[in-house]
Amino acid sequence: MSIKMKEMPISERPYEKLEMYGAKNLSNSELLAIIIKTGTKEETSVEVAKKIINLGKNNKVNDLRFLQDISIEEFMQIKGIGKVKAIQLLAVCELAKRMSRPIDFTKIKIKSTKDVADLFMEELKYEKREIAKLIILNSKNIVQKIVDISTGSTSYAVLEPKDILVEAVKVGAPKIILVHNHPSGDPTPSQQDYQVTDRIYDAADVMGIRLIDHVVIGDNKFESLFSNRKDDD
Repeated sequence: MSIKMKEMPISERPYEKLEMYGAKNLSNSELLAIIIKTGTKEETSVEVAKKIINLGKNNKVNDLRFLQDISIEEFMQIKGIGKVKAIQLLAVCELAKRMSRPIDFTKIKIKSTKDVADLFMEELKYEKREIAKLIILNSKNIVQKIVDISTGSTSYAVLEPKDILVEAVKVGAPKIILVHNHPSGDPTPSQQDYQVTDRIYDAADVMGIRLIDHVVIGDNKFESLFSNRKDDD
């Protein structure tokens, strides 16, 4: 039988350890143990937490982002994790995701493709579906608004010029930037990406709006369709 939490030295109990030494000194399983609070008759909360970590055994070491893709039902397959605890875990994952976003993106000035990638890398690099976003800029390249344009499949998100430009026209935007992710992790633009970009560029130009970039987000990598343009053979 596993040792009970109350039988462990105080300095090794997650709650007390965090209070004494700070959150940075706790392991991933210890931090998760604090969230799930209790274990089972056979296992401590830390041991249950280790089983949660093992759900991502095929992921990168110490990379907990896989938790964002675990469903309530999958969490509940672990003994000691009921629906309430599963929901709490998903809520914490979503909070962590939101905390990685800029506090006030409307004051950000876009000077390079990297600036665009920095805005969305943490949010998009592990998404399992293609998500397209529109950055609306003023004449000085300062972000005015970010709009979700489309959520697609694992390989394709629909980008229609009319859906994109209506948002820019509403606010009289002089410039826009498109962003979407590749769930494969490889940000290399496809031929379809280039074709869609050409359509949107031409439609925007007619409306007096400049499409100044289209950025593809991968796994800690990104590409600009404008800087990597390949002419058709």
